[in-house]
Amino acid sequence: MVASESTTARSEMPRVVIEPRKGWLPVNWQELWQHRELLYFLTWRDIKVRYKQTVLGVLWAILQPLMTMVVLTVIFKSLLGVDRRLMGSDGDGYPYAVFLFAGLLPWQFFAGALKRSSDSVVMSAPLTQKVYFPRLIIPMASVGAVLVDFALSLLVLVGLMLYYGIAPGLPILAIVPLALGMVVAALGVGALLSALNVAYRDFRYVVPFLVQIWFYATPLIWALNRVQGRWRLLVALNPMCGIVEGYRWAILSSAPPGWPLDSAALGVSVLSALCLFVVGLRYFRRVEGQFADII
Repeated sequence: MVASESTTARSEMPRVVIEPRKGWLPVNWQELWQHRELLYFLTWRDIKVRYKQTVLGVLWAILQPLMTMVVLTVIFKSLLGVDRRLMGSDGDGYPYAVFLFAGLLPWQFFAGALKRSSDSVVMSAPLTQKVYFPRLIIPMASVGAVLVDFALSLLVLVGLMLYYGIAPGLPILAIVPLALGMVVAALGVGALLSALNVAYRDFRYVVPFLVQIWFYATPLIWALNRVQGRWRLLVALNPMCGIVEGYRWAILSSAPPGWPLDSAALGVSVLSALCLFVVGLRYFRRVEGQFADII
């Protein structure tokens, strides 16, 4: 009688069947939403681990982009005179420090997200091998943790605009959709690199070199309007190219003579970011079932 009741109780327990998702973008967004608390926990864990046992703590999120901007400004403005070639020898126009930081703002996020998400799955091996959850949450948490640093870096931007007397105009609202494009590009490339790093550990050495090359291929210390002809389209294929130029337009459009917005380059870069997003998530989804065995 007891055995019969036990069998009946087991038969009434809910059954969960895990099947591969089908479709052109095999991501179960509903499942990700159901595990949103895990995403929050992993994001908060990454933030605490990063600044654990540091004296300045989260202030490093402000000091790093600020010091990078100061060093690059000294080198390229004071020593090489890059700002004179950008704005003219009379010096009228936008301040080079704001011009540079407006590009560094999205770039620092993108570079940090790539570095952290590429190692995220390997570093979370104990969790991956013991329990089931959408593995995409791991690189998403790494990107989300860097997004907190990006939000803190906005305080530096506000300080620079106040110092140079740049009043924000309506284009400043474009930072919100530009930030979304920035996250899409970072998550797509980060998911791809994290999946590749599981099978090929060489990528832990490739990623820093890739980020360095990507830095010089992005119009950060130079302006896109210096590139003409067919090379302009080639440079615009870089997803961060249009996003960086978009940030400068949103921030500097109120400063005379204003920063021109290359809508064609922005469109090409956004399309490139979406393509990387789809490719990265498709590859991640295709190989994530092998993570527990390979790691």
